Amino acid sequence: MNTSNLFTSLRSAAVILLTGITLARAADPQVISLWEKGAPGFEDRRNEPEQAKDYWVRNIHNPSITIFPAPKEKANGAAVLIMPGGGFRELVFNAEGAEPAKFLNNLGVTCFVLKYRLPRETNSPYSIKVQPREDGQRAMRVIRSRAAEWNLDTNRIGVLGFSAGAEVEALLVYSPVEGNPAAADPVDQMNCRSDFQMVIYPGPLGTPTNAIPADAPPALFVIANDDVFHMKPVLAQLQKYEDAKRPVEVHIYAKGGHGFNLGTRSKLASIQGWPQRMADWLADNGFLTPAKK
Repeated sequence: MNTSNLFTSLRSAAVILLTGITLARAADPQVISLWEKGAPGFEDRRNEPEQAKDYWVRNIHNPSITIFPAPKEKANGAAVLIMPGGGFRELVFNAEGAEPAKFLNNLGVTCFVLKYRLPRETNSPYSIKVQPREDGQRAMRVIRSRAAEWNLDTNRIGVLGFSAGAEVEALLVYSPVEGNPAAADPVDQMNCRSDFQMVIYPGPLGTPTNAIPADAPPALFVIANDDVFHMKPVLAQLQKYEDAKRPVEVHIYAKGGHGFNLGTRSKLASIQGWPQRMADWLADNGFLTPAKK
């Protein structure tokens, strides 16, 4: 091969490589910080890098949402804010965030995976009942403020939480949801209402001690009976839904333990199939059906 042909071949290879890198980057999910200048009171920490390895993400000081849009040919306008678990020490971002998002994408649902601050990390400056709640509320307000941009039906925006993420979900769902009309930030003027909630093996934090709101969102709870510590929060919330006469559905599996994610790593057929029960619940309650114009 002469020098000219060699140069041409190398240039073509470089173009292909750069094109591949560009396409890969274009395919990466978009990440949006919840506060442009950093979380209130902790703005000076917003540029600290996150730590990620294998299944977890840690050191979150700039809370954000990662967007997983539904395919255009399937999108139906529904949306879900997903809150991964991890004991407030880390986030199980892939198995309880990205994977559920892709499952719901296939149903036509646009998803937003929340990276919330972690109060149980070593030397964490955060409080469990304050910062995660703020992050959940702000995430929902950001989604609602940009619903038109993402072609979302503002009556079909729900939330899905796993373990500690389900505790953050409770802090969001059972707190006052109205925005502040006098807020300088337009996002904070939005409400942070959840139109439905899906709660997967939740911890006790956030479970209300008093009656739930009269307009509490329709709920789906999923738990394994041998997950003893996490059974009580489900039964407590179920009773409150029954008392308030609000729509609720509960799936209690005989076995499965804690942290079964989407069930793909379980040997139990019932646990492997639980995501389809979630899909059925969404369909049966009309959350996958676009509103008639």
